[in-house]
Amino acid sequence: MPASTALAVATAVLLLVSPAAAIVPRAAAPSAAPADLGRLADEDASVVEVVLTGTAELDALVATGVDLDHHVSHTEDGIVVHAVVTGNEVATLTRAGFTFGRVLHTAADAADRVAEREATIAAHFAENQEFAAAATVSARTTVSDVRIIRADYYTSGETQVLSVEAKWAQGQTDSAPLTVERDSGPGTEIGSGGTQSISRFVDAGAYLYHRGAAQVTSRPAYVRITSPTGDTAVAKVNEWLPIPDKDPEGPGYMKDFVASYLTPTELYDRIKALAVQYPKLAEIVELPYQTNGYRRQAQAVLGTANASRIAVDSVAWGHQGGNDISVELADPGVADAPLAVTVTGNQVRVDLATDGSGTVTSTAEQVVAALNAQAGTLLRAYTYRGSPGTGVVAPAAPTALSDGLSAPASVSRDPHPVYAIRIGKHRDGSKLGVLAYAQEHAREWVPPLVTIETAERLLRNYAHDRKTRQLVDNLDIWIAPSINPDGGHYSFYDFNSQRKNMTNHCTPETSGDFLGRNSWGVDNNRNYTEYSLFDGYSGASTSCTSGTYAGPSELSEPESRNVDWLAARPNVKFSMNLHSSGNYFMWSPGSYATPGRISAPRPTLAEESLFWGASARILTAIKRHRNLAVTPARTGPIADVLYSAAGNSGDMLWYKYGIYAWNFEVGTSFQPAWDEAHAETMEFSNGLVEMLRVARDFDTDKKRPSSSLSVTPSATPGMVDVTFSTSEPAAVFYTLDRSRPTYDSTLYGSAGIREGGETLTVAAGTTVHWFSVDAAGNVEKNYKPDGRGNNYNKEKVKAPRR
Repeated sequence: MPASTALAVATAVLLLVSPAAAIVPRAAAPSAAPADLGRLADEDASVVEVVLTGTAELDALVATGVDLDHHVSHTEDGIVVHAVVTGNEVATLTRAGFTFGRVLHTAADAADRVAEREATIAAHFAENQEFAAAATVSARTTVSDVRIIRADYYTSGETQVLSVEAKWAQGQTDSAPLTVERDSGPGTEIGSGGTQSISRFVDAGAYLYHRGAAQVTSRPAYVRITSPTGDTAVAKVNEWLPIPDKDPEGPGYMKDFVASYLTPTELYDRIKALAVQYPKLAEIVELPYQTNGYRRQAQAVLGTANASRIAVDSVAWGHQGGNDISVELADPGVADAPLAVTVTGNQVRVDLATDGSGTVTSTAEQVVAALNAQAGTLLRAYTYRGSPGTGVVAPAAPTALSDGLSAPASVSRDPHPVYAIRIGKHRDGSKLGVLAYAQEHAREWVPPLVTIETAERLLRNYAHDRKTRQLVDNLDIWIAPSINPDGGHYSFYDFNSQRKNMTNHCTPETSGDFLGRNSWGVDNNRNYTEYSLFDGYSGASTSCTSGTYAGPSELSEPESRNVDWLAARPNVKFSMNLHSSGNYFMWSPGSYATPGRISAPRPTLAEESLFWGASARILTAIKRHRNLAVTPARTGPIADVLYSAAGNSGDMLWYKYGIYAWNFEVGTSFQPAWDEAHAETMEFSNGLVEMLRVARDFDTDKKRPSSSLSVTPSATPGMVDVTFSTSEPAAVFYTLDRSRPTYDSTLYGSAGIREGGETLTVAAGTTVHWFSVDAAGNVEKNYKPDGRGNNYNKEKVKAPRR
């Protein structure tokens, strides 16, 4: 490469390996960056600050299609955002005029998370083996193969509950439940109080313990478990500590069901196991569209100079034979040799042509043509990224083609089903529907855990927690833990920074070769139907290598079509899309058009009020875990607090289906250390359960709103300023001409972004007629706007005394 380019790349790479790097000098004002920012498959990506002067420069950065973390921080000097970039991409963007700052997260950090996960799982297996080994000699010792970890008694109102946790030596390999016998109080026989079953809890394939709770009719003093092998354990029952009255989680509320990061395969295994265990309350739904699959053609790029490079793809998928193919470019070592291709099984040898002096003369274009003619049943060859291929090819030793995939065989290479768990006592569409879905973006490993933790809480607390039972009995809850399983597997096993799915829409001319494999895929959260790139909105890219590639058309991807199918359930009225990171809490509008930042339509003041009011409840529930506060600056419409995201799923749910759709941005990084990931899972599961309570309260809301009118002096002589207020989130319809207000009357609007209600300036003596209606459809005073009633509000506004 040219010396200047090499220097820029070297500088960028140095920046990316130095987390303590100082902010580099500001570059020139940003200019248009190329559509392909230059990411190569053998580069690691890091999360790096980009230092911007203001919103115009932020929009310019978004327009490059760079892969941005969900972080926008306004400072005295401008705006700081986080980009997921490689050294080559930093060099490209620096040349385009953008300024980079500190490195926040590197590939080594992600590797540490994987190692931490594997060590945790290995420790669980080792503990199980140690316990099982000790139990095998129990005939000669006092060691039992079952151990009671805890036995807790508590009351919830009039309900008495016994919760038991125990470990069985055979729990790793045997799924049998354990039976708990209990006495009926001090001095009574064990068994007199009845029995209950506790079930096996497995995380990431590792058995942790058996766990369960059941209602009892008296407080037991002792419990006994006899294992299937005949060993026994006895434990004293403890009184569980009381919970403050204001805490929605009653005494003995069970939580903390995740112990490590989970791959998409493991996520699906967890929800399937839950559905089997609770068949009356849950079922697995296979969504209608399978993904492309965790699979690729095997590929190779031979040569170094672009004009003489040859790219090769297998015809078969890599796992179906493509990985067995090799290609050799041989110097025949004689003068005047013709170009020839020999195929022996899966080995392809190209004898390059030479001139009279024995010098190789075959060009890339000629070799490509010969390979396609003679080895076309095995492979497809092409010149490198649109090059005419006029360069002379350099000999190359036998080079194995590879699909570049390293996940174990337990990860399917076939088109992948996407699963959701549907939870509810009535799953026939008759109850209000609520949707939670995660991992649209592959590298976001914590959000799926939030969905799993929530599903576990709902099902395992149902039998003994009255508030949980109200939710499950009266809501139709859909939870899809991984919308993007292909990308999720790729992120775990191949490229931790993977954002998109694995579908390759690139061509040989646009980085569709082996060196571009970490840039392929569609950003699922830019592939939806409302206010998309295809509608002229900002925040998505037409480049197949961009981090925000919107795909060839709206809903082109099976992952996006699955979300659309879920949202189309007619009873679904609330949803949560779980992402990371940034500790944001957002809703529509999520996109705007540039220049001018022309936003998608804003919700009405009443709708916005419901978003804000419900958000306050949900964020309070999140804060309850460890006092984490999602700030007001990071709460609100996506386009206000972050940046434009054309074609995002939240906008589709809101504008297309009328669903109150929120978006969590969990935590402060994609793959934090486990202690932090665990805490984020617990607190945002609190929030997700609270959203269910919001939905339930909405469904049962029969209380009619009330409203009032406030009059203040106007700066204009003879005029007054009028505002409305409501007792709850509600719309106000009004007239100023003494006519009867209806739903066709003027709707009281917002004063501006995040500014509350507008101020009406009217002539003193104007008569105002109005009524309010809340989000559940309750009309103030039971007024009939489409009928003949006249019990609407009436007031003649007078100029206040000064």
